[in-house]
Order: sequence, then C-alpha cells, then structure tokens
Amino acid sequence: MAKPQTLKADERARTGSGVLKQMRREGFVPSVVYGGGTENKNVKIDAKTLRDMLANAASDSILVNLDIEGGKTQLAFLQDVQHNALTNEILHVDFLAVDDKTEITANLPLELEGEPAGVKAGGILEHMLHSLEVRCLPNDLPESLSSDVSDMAIGDILHIGDMNLPEGVSSTLADDVVVAIVAKTREAKSADAEDGDAPTEPEVTNEKSADE
Repeated sequence: MAKPQTLKADERARTGSGVLKQMRREGFVPSVVYGGGTENKNVKIDAKTLRDMLANAASDSILVNLDIEGGKTQLAFLQDVQHNALTNEILHVDFLAVDDKTEITANLPLELEGEPAGVKAGGILEHMLHSLEVRCLPNDLPESLSSDVSDMAIGDILHIGDMNLPEGVSSTLADDVVVAIVAKTREAKSADAEDGDAPTEPEVTNEKSADE
C-alpha cells in the first residue's frame, strides 16, 4: 500500500493574483486544504520539494501528512495539481483532508506483467487501458495496479472484471471495459484467409489509414 509522505506546509493569509505570483517567485506553490469537516485552509508548499515528490511518485494520486506550522499534522490526499500549459510550472495544488474512514477516488497506473502465451505464438499484445480510476479508503490505496497476462492466448481479452484488484479497492468503470487484447497480426490473418479460416480475433496493424 502507498505510504503517506510528509510535506511541510506553511499557513498563508495573503490572497490576490499579484500576491500569488510573488509567492511563486519566492519558491512556493499556493495551496488549499479542504474537507474533513473543517474550514478551508490556505497554505503554501515549497515548490522544489513538491516537484521532487511528484517526480518520484508512480502517479499524482498521493497521500501526504501535511506538517502545518504550529505543530498540526493533517492526513491529506493530493486532489488536483494545476500546471502552466507552456512552462509546466506548478501553479496551485488542492489537498483533500481525510481520515482512515474517508473514501477517496484515485487514478492509478495500470501495468501488465509477463509475456502472454499468445505473443510467444506470434500474436501482439494491445494494452488498451494504461490507468484506472478506483475508489478505496486511504489505508488501502496502492501505488499502482498490475495484472498478470502470461496465460493470455491469441484472441483472449482482459476486462476490468477479470483483474484481481487489491482488497478494498474497486474500479469506477464497468467490469466489461477492455484492458488488453492479444490479437493476430495482419500477416497471420492473411494466412488464415488463404487457408479458408474465418478470422475471429481483433485485427492489429501499425499501418496508418489513408486519410490520416
């Protein structure tokens, strides 16, 4: 499970676009902590510390222990990170105050493990879903999700409902959403057609359509 990281947060009373720009020039990211049955709290986070934390995390769905000046500590979920579209500078961060009974929604990377039997037989693995939105309690939040595809043969389809999600974690998407397919190559399908076999597997090709 994901271990909360400690992040120092200083309270801020200053508001206004000009003041926020000055705060960013000073090396801080304006942030807000909301939820948890308390009033919203305006804080600022050291920009470099936040960038390093995000760079070393599997995703932006991170639990943190906010070490707020004055000795207060608040468990929080990184709810939203706003970036400058041109420079990718972090402009603002929203934290959701939580406790161990607060259900959170997180978007986690989804990895496929192993080489499918169908790939060894000449097929191609098509990874259709690279991340998955899930619901869970903070103590059940994993850093990432994975599924073993070693047993998948040509023509097999992995759906969300086929995955063994960690205990306490559920997908926000339907069970029939496709995660991965092991498909025949165009060459294999052409060979089947020449042999008189009707193709049943999804077709995979790297060729671009004429109007692309």
